[in-house]
Amino acid sequence: MKASPPSAPRVRVLAVEFGVRAMSLRLPFKFGAATLTRCPQAFVRATVDCGAHGTTQGWAAELMVPRWFDKRPERSAAENVRDLQHALETASIAYTRGTPATAFALFARNHEALMAQGEAAGATALSTAFGQAVLDRAVIDALCRCLQVPVHTAFRHNLVGLGDTPLAGDLQGWDWEGWLATLAPPSGLQARHTVGMLDALDGDMDDAAGLPVSLPAVVRHYGHRYFKIKLGGDPQADLARLDAVLATLDAVSPGHRFSLDGNEQYADLRALSALCEGLRRLPRLAARPDALLYLEQPLPRDASMDLALTQLQSPAPLLLDEADGTLDAFPLGRERGWRGVSSKGCKGIYKAFIHRVRCEQWNRDPNHEGDRCFMSAEDLTCQAGLAVQQDLALAAMLGIAHCERNGHHYVDGFGDAPEAEQRAFAAAHPDLYDTRAGRPRLAIRHGRIETASLDRPGFAHGADPDFASLLPLGQAPDLV
Repeated sequence: MKASPPSAPRVRVLAVEFGVRAMSLRLPFKFGAATLTRCPQAFVRATVDCGAHGTTQGWAAELMVPRWFDKRPERSAAENVRDLQHALETASIAYTRGTPATAFALFARNHEALMAQGEAAGATALSTAFGQAVLDRAVIDALCRCLQVPVHTAFRHNLVGLGDTPLAGDLQGWDWEGWLATLAPPSGLQARHTVGMLDALDGDMDDAAGLPVSLPAVVRHYGHRYFKIKLGGDPQADLARLDAVLATLDAVSPGHRFSLDGNEQYADLRALSALCEGLRRLPRLAARPDALLYLEQPLPRDASMDLALTQLQSPAPLLLDEADGTLDAFPLGRERGWRGVSSKGCKGIYKAFIHRVRCEQWNRDPNHEGDRCFMSAEDLTCQAGLAVQQDLALAAMLGIAHCERNGHHYVDGFGDAPEAEQRAFAAAHPDLYDTRAGRPRLAIRHGRIETASLDRPGFAHGADPDFASLLPLGQAPDLV
């Protein structure tokens, strides 16, 4: 790795603490073969020494969703969560043993060893990467707090120390300083609403708390213009369901745009080809072919690099999500026909920036003008507070105009978080939370989420969780 920018402080992680909180969904969320009703949310509090800039604590949080990081049928939901717990604990041990380094160097020098340990233990790449993905955000939060700058300022001035690394050898010589200086996150993003496979498509139904249940009620309540529609892996059933969803959207949100998410459910290229052929023949899509943005991860991650995929006649670009388990997956996927890759906080902030730069570099190549690559912002049911705020800030920094949001739809506000914690976040971020119903909930107006209040020292939050209210991390597998 090249010498870090002189402005990037060295940090040392002194201690890492963990806690979990059970999150109960108000509606069952079916994605792929999984149906989520209850899930633990992990919280990280890291004490970080930033040298002459002082020592402080940084925070991060992420849902520990079973059946997403690891879809192997022989593994239980509790085992999935235990792998995520192990990833957090292993990353914590590695980060607290090292000498001072820039925030990025801390990630880079530990990444390969941690991934190898996870593989040796039988965990998936996504499960293993989760540990660093969450811990890195807490380190960045502490760094930004010590320096008294918002996270986008820290990246724009490269205070995290991004630079050449063997982990991304294809980017050797990239002008990180010049590119990062161009970052100009907007004050808001369009929210792309997830249509789950169990979601009601008809009627104008709210629940007892006044939150929307049916798709028409969601559009009435939030004003969405962008949508993400889940698929189940059966071409005939998916096309029929899609036609019904589009019929509703054509009526309640004319001119809408949408993505499709297969969640690895299409077993092989034959089934996927049948879906693509059906999509081309679907009258509602044929009338507005540009309405379909991309097709997200239809194939299982282990089948995603099949050379035959280059022959697929897809009506929209293919986007990697679950198959993006390692730092080199996207370049290989591009050779196999994939054109997009998702940004998710649970996959890692540095991975997101590396992929964003790859898109930039590839798109500048005049020999590939017809193969434009892109990033999307997807949601792992990010919860109100730290998780959704840091994920929104990341999407904004990457210059992504709309992001999938579903945590607010399946969980009521902050769930069972203490009332004082809820009030603190709502007071610190009045543009982001709506308190008119008596409890804070994510505010989406005309399909847009306002994020100006995230522009403050730290990583996108002006309030901290109530750490005393959390359960020990070891109890996480019992909360699914």
